[in-house]
Amino acid sequence: MKIRTMTIQDYDGVYGLWLACSGMGLNDLDDSKGGITRFLVRNPNTCFVAEEDGKIIGTILTGNDGRRGYIYHAAVHPEYRRQGIATQLVETAMAALYKIGITKVALVVFDQNTGGNAFWEKIGFTVRDDLVYRNRAMVEMTKIDT
Repeated sequence: MKIRTMTIQDYDGVYGLWLACSGMGLNDLDDSKGGITRFLVRNPNTCFVAEEDGKIIGTILTGNDGRRGYIYHAAVHPEYRRQGIATQLVETAMAALYKIGITKVALVVFDQNTGGNAFWEKIGFTVRDDLVYRNRAMVEMTKIDT
C-alpha cells in the first residue's frame, strides 16, 4: 500500500470509493469533478490517496483557512478496513498541515456514523459540546441576496 498526494486524475477512482462507503455525505455540487478540482487547486499538498496495485483504496481531503485545518471525506474501501490505512492517511494529512503552520484540525461526522465516530475518537479527536454547527447553502441565494 502506498500513500501519495491526490490529483484530479484520481477523481473517478476516489468517487467510486466514496460510493462504496455507506454513510458518505456526498452532493452534486461540492463533490462533482469541478468541486473537487477547486478544492485540490486550493489545497494541492494536503489531500491524499492510498493505493494498492493501482487501485485507490483510501482517501482523505484536507484543507485549511490559514488558521485551522479541516478534514473531509476520509474513507477506506470496506474490503481494506482495519489495516491502519485510515490512521496512516490522517497522520499523513496532519503532517502536511503542520508543515504549513496549521496546528489544530476539525472535522464533521454524521451522528449516525457509529463506525466513523468510533474511529475518530480512537485516534484522539474529541466531541465539542460547546459549539453549534451551522450551514447555509449558497446555491439557495437569489439575485436579491447578491
